[in-house]
Amino acid sequence: MPKIRFIDLFSGIGGMRLAFEEAARSLNLATECVLSSEINPDAQLVYHKNFADTPLGDIRLIERLPKHDILLAGFPCQSFSAAGKKAGFGDTRGTLFFEIMRLIDTAKPQAFIFENVRGLVSHDGGRTLETIKNEIKSRGYSFDCFLLNSSNFNLPQNRVRVYLVGILNASPQFGLISDLGPKDSYSCNHQQLSLFSPLSKLVTVADILEDNPDPKYDCSPDFVKALKQIVNNDLNRLHGIRLIDYRGGNSIHSWELGLRGKCSLDEIELMNLFILKRRNKEFGSDRDGKLLTQEQIATFFARPNLDEILDSLVTKKYLQRNNNKYKPVSGNFSFEVYKFLDPNKISVTIVASDANRLGVYFHDRVRRITPREAARLQGFFDSFILHPNDDKAYYQLGNSVSINAVKAVALEVISKL
Repeated sequence: MPKIRFIDLFSGIGGMRLAFEEAARSLNLATECVLSSEINPDAQLVYHKNFADTPLGDIRLIERLPKHDILLAGFPCQSFSAAGKKAGFGDTRGTLFFEIMRLIDTAKPQAFIFENVRGLVSHDGGRTLETIKNEIKSRGYSFDCFLLNSSNFNLPQNRVRVYLVGILNASPQFGLISDLGPKDSYSCNHQQLSLFSPLSKLVTVADILEDNPDPKYDCSPDFVKALKQIVNNDLNRLHGIRLIDYRGGNSIHSWELGLRGKCSLDEIELMNLFILKRRNKEFGSDRDGKLLTQEQIATFFARPNLDEILDSLVTKKYLQRNNNKYKPVSGNFSFEVYKFLDPNKISVTIVASDANRLGVYFHDRVRRITPREAARLQGFFDSFILHPNDDKAYYQLGNSVSINAVKAVALEVISKL
């Protein structure tokens, strides 16, 4: 059986390796990972448990790469992501791309597959991606860039990532189709993943949920009781609901739940109007609005006891007062769950920072999704060994790749060699 030798840089828990090996196996090709690298000890632990291979540490300490056919690299994304500072190559994590180029020069593999966040495409007006393209093409590689959504690859997750692929001394024509997918997780317009693949069945969140997970994932009785009051005991209304304090829309707020102290109807009305009205142009152009004075608040909430209501909300820590101006104490980390998934739809993007606080109402239980369910959202097999610490497992899965999407990319690249 022919064998493909590959290298797995910035390997994390091994998502790209797992997907690549699956792709090769489906083509009756054997694989050999000749080197892997991952700096995080917790990720190294999980990688070793699943592949019996402990990755090397800091990529900057690797002098040269051994001979191999394909290079895989999910290089750090924080520098380019919407969640980060978007520092790009001004960030030391961004410069690690050039470490990949340095190592490519030592071995000249036949092809590469890189994965990153979609923000890489638009970062710095497209100049960052153009720099990457020039670095790659100057070494004799082709360069193709695809924006792919995991929901188009039999995974119930609205996750868009960019895949950069290239082959040495070639001009391949790939069958992949860039597709951002749905604007949100509740208007999924399912597409085929490539020109040569049939339209697949839409997979929903219900398909990856466990039937009877450990009760430790259930939300607290007090939290459930507060939710029931909001939805008039119809917990099905939780499907797709966000729990967040700085925007309106399909949301439940902490003051409605009484998480920091029960609020009167007047206090709830004021808070809901506050987060809506403070974004009006008359108060400023900030995306989420400016701090408002009591006089400004009175323009949309005229009550004779306004000062008492404001004092009460400050005492309960729903509002913060700075120099006689007010702003909501915003954020979503005070909630046990920040978003309830709809079992009949697809999931929002799971990310490292809050994958542990995605919730679901399913089989008469209000609970958080389990690490295994988070793994399934990313396409990991149930046989894949997760980190024994739940919080670390959620974090690693939020940082990982979608197996099905990487496998589709790998199949395209391997077929062109």
